Amino acid sequence: MSKKVAIIGAGPAGLTAAYLLGKANQEVTVFEKDPVYVGGISRTETYKGYHFDIGGHRFFSKSKEVEDFWTEILANDLLERPRSSRIFYNKNFFSYPLAAFEALFKLGILESFLCVMSYLNAKLFPVKNPLNFEDWVTNQFGKRLFNIFFKTYTEKVWGIPCKEISADWAAQRIKGLSLSSAVWNALFKPSGKKSKGEVIKTLIDSFRYPKLGPGMMWEECVVKSKALGVKIEMNTGVAKIEKMGASWNVFTSNNQTWSGFDYVISSAPMRELIASVLPSFSEKALHAASQLKYRDFLTVVLICKDQDAFSDNWIYIHEPNVKVGRIQNFKSWSPYMVPDPTMACYGLEYFCFEGDGLWASSNEDLIALGTKEIDQIGLTKPSAVVDGYVVRQPKAYPVYDHEYKTHLNIIREALKGYAGLYLVGRNGMHKYNNQDHSMMTAMLAAKNIIANKELFDLWDVNEDAEYHEGGDRGVAEGIIGRAVPEKI
Repeated sequence: MSKKVAIIGAGPAGLTAAYLLGKANQEVTVFEKDPVYVGGISRTETYKGYHFDIGGHRFFSKSKEVEDFWTEILANDLLERPRSSRIFYNKNFFSYPLAAFEALFKLGILESFLCVMSYLNAKLFPVKNPLNFEDWVTNQFGKRLFNIFFKTYTEKVWGIPCKEISADWAAQRIKGLSLSSAVWNALFKPSGKKSKGEVIKTLIDSFRYPKLGPGMMWEECVVKSKALGVKIEMNTGVAKIEKMGASWNVFTSNNQTWSGFDYVISSAPMRELIASVLPSFSEKALHAASQLKYRDFLTVVLICKDQDAFSDNWIYIHEPNVKVGRIQNFKSWSPYMVPDPTMACYGLEYFCFEGDGLWASSNEDLIALGTKEIDQIGLTKPSAVVDGYVVRQPKAYPVYDHEYKTHLNIIREALKGYAGLYLVGRNGMHKYNNQDHSMMTAMLAAKNIIANKELFDLWDVNEDAEYHEGGDRGVAEGIIGRAVPEKI
């Protein structure tokens, strides 16, 4: 039987669910508060014919189902792009992921010796049961390498000391890495040769990417979803949702009431969603939701004369004397994103909190700051900059502080009393994940709704840091999530 489903948010999670439910002949309405863009943080913004990726999105997944989804939506406009990213520190560029010998060589003999001694000290006297990011990474790399390659950038991104960031985040994002494993891989690196006829590539080598940025995927997904009968309500935020018996009502920002939904799928920030549900959650759950934190960022786009400054997709800036955290080269993502071949287009990413000094700065001041800092780094001259643009992205990253897991567990327990409500995606589940993880949670929600039973627990889809940096594309049949090693 056909179900009536409301979906809050037209990002990767929301639109994945909408398309799959539409294919299964369900009655679907998507509510998106943005008047123009779909794709959420995976949208593509434009200015004078230039296209900008908000954060950088490599289309790569170990899940065959996710890879097949992308192919089904946008097969003819997916490019195969080389993967390249580096770290900039102390006027040197370092490969990312770190290549042990290159890193030690560029740091110099004395600093390298001190780093090795620091690493050995960490192995001999590790922090027992590390609870925060600094202690966890120090155990893996030693204090000196932590200070060089982790501390500055991490604190730029999150705006809080590394001592206050949960060790969970380190375990998920850089699990399996250590100085010893990096040296071992450098000495005994697998050949990477594959059997004849095998075309699977690794993330290290390349990734797929839409010609005009990630938003192109989700714009086409909207077209295909509408053809299946899915309703997409743009410029329509959700103010409240109400459970009435076995069904749900949705109250939108334009004072409309939509009633009779069997299910609600939400990718809205958990902090906002929980506060908007009727009957209200318990005081304990409402307080837990109010304590969830987010990190915001803005991109200063510089349109420049192309001087072959760098060819990386992006560069991580570990310099403490500049505010910029990461620099994208949109032309390296796709040459189609830059309409004039004599021009280059760079995105300087500044991590901040909504309403702080950086966020509140004028666009003119931000473009001037970006021009000054890209010159300081030495990537291009101010004379090459001909135009600029600013993109602000609120709630880009859920913050993993010491208390987030406690708050999340309280909310997850309370959600059991609201049958028919599924939380999906990065902000919906307060999980710092990649686009394909968000899609997998939506796929599971769609499977549950179509089957009209709880076949899958969405919270079982996990992150795995090794997943991000290596592995074969599409090797996993079905939706298995990102494997997490079990303790022996």
